[in-house]
Amino acid sequence: MSLKAQIEAIVYAAETPITLEQIATLTRAAEIPDGEEKSRVRAALEELIADYASAGHGIEIRQVAGGYRMSTKPEQHDLVRSFAKSLKPPIRLSLPALETLAVIAYKQPVTVPEISEIRGVDSGGVIATLLDRKLITTGGRKQVIGRPILYKTTKEFLLRFGLRDLNELPSMEEFEKLVSESFQSDLLPVEGGVADATGVPDTSHEEAAREGSAESEEMHPAESERA
Repeated sequence: MSLKAQIEAIVYAAETPITLEQIATLTRAAEIPDGEEKSRVRAALEELIADYASAGHGIEIRQVAGGYRMSTKPEQHDLVRSFAKSLKPPIRLSLPALETLAVIAYKQPVTVPEISEIRGVDSGGVIATLLDRKLITTGGRKQVIGRPILYKTTKEFLLRFGLRDLNELPSMEEFEKLVSESFQSDLLPVEGGVADATGVPDTSHEEAAREGSAESEEMHPAESERA
């Protein structure tokens, strides 16, 4: 991979403006001195900035707060704002909800008693939350005494996690890492804001999700009946 392609990937993936020094550290080969690598990175970065400045691109690389980041060009500002407002708000899930979702994803179809046995706690309340978010759905009843409801993941689950099908589910270890990182950030990383011409993501839809998130973890008496 060329140095310019490496820099493009790094700037694109960076959540905050990334500095020249950081890029040079990431791309430096063992045999290349630090100062020499910074010069190479600066030259490739300037070339990349010029490439994106052409009329054929709707985004550009801008220098912001001492670093570099990608953002939409000013002439695309209104279009991107309209698109960002049409996005579904990101899903906020508690750690118990993420654990329950993981059990369903890997053990489906599965009943609430089976989920609760695996987790060691009652899962009725979080099941109701996952149903409301359309991440899971019912899949018939298990042919045992009491005929408990079976639960499975939905197409929305695949969309939210960027999976083609269930065969693309990560290993349990990878999923546990994802759960841990998601809980630490208190936000499931699914659909975020889109940077506008100022380079600042439009997160108005995220704020709306935050305002309504507190009630999602409270179990209403009616929810236990639905579970």
